Amino acid sequence: MVLSWNDRYIKQSWNDRSVLSSEVFMSGKPQYDEAAVIDAAIGVFWRLGFAATSISELTDATGISRSSLYQRFGDKDGLFREALTRYTERVLRRMDGVRADTARARVEALLREFVTRDGKSKRPPGCLLARSCSEMANLSEAGQLAAKVGLKQQKAILDCILRDASERSELARGADVEGLAWYYVGIIQAVLNLPQAGASRLELERMIDIAMLAWPTPIVKGR
Repeated sequence: MVLSWNDRYIKQSWNDRSVLSSEVFMSGKPQYDEAAVIDAAIGVFWRLGFAATSISELTDATGISRSSLYQRFGDKDGLFREALTRYTERVLRRMDGVRADTARARVEALLREFVTRDGKSKRPPGCLLARSCSEMANLSEAGQLAAKVGLKQQKAILDCILRDASERSELARGADVEGLAWYYVGIIQAVLNLPQAGASRLELERMIDIAMLAWPTPIVKGR
């Protein structure tokens, strides 16, 4: 039996909050919506990248003071790592939530899930994980690890789907599951990042059509 990615990786629920709470002092201790603070930090790091993000930009976006930021997260790197982890959980849940009747259809649906529907999005362009990987030289060792783990967890979801497909004989015998998993992670990243270079929704949909031609369909005997 092939375990779902959810069984392997998801250990706690993630609560998406969109409204920031201002910092209020009670009994001499700062009280604030920690989830909202991390969500706000995601937006800043996503738009600007780690190196270009200043503490002032983070405090302005989150509504907490410098002292509260340092007390709770240690430094900019600590907040970045928590933001990246939260972002990764969101993306992985979105990926894991895609369902279809066959493994091939599920992979295709997963790729199309990340195509911007109306050509517009309230989110910053691209992918925070990909952006973080491009800034490896500027990240701490812990930050680098968080970025690498995030992408490997994306691959793990595709690994699960592909290995299940192999067990169900939906893949050609001897298909390179490892290579295919990384290949489709690459397509997801292309779908997320190429709109910044001018790729239209139609062009991305066509790219996915071509990517699915790489699926190693099993040979049916007698045909």
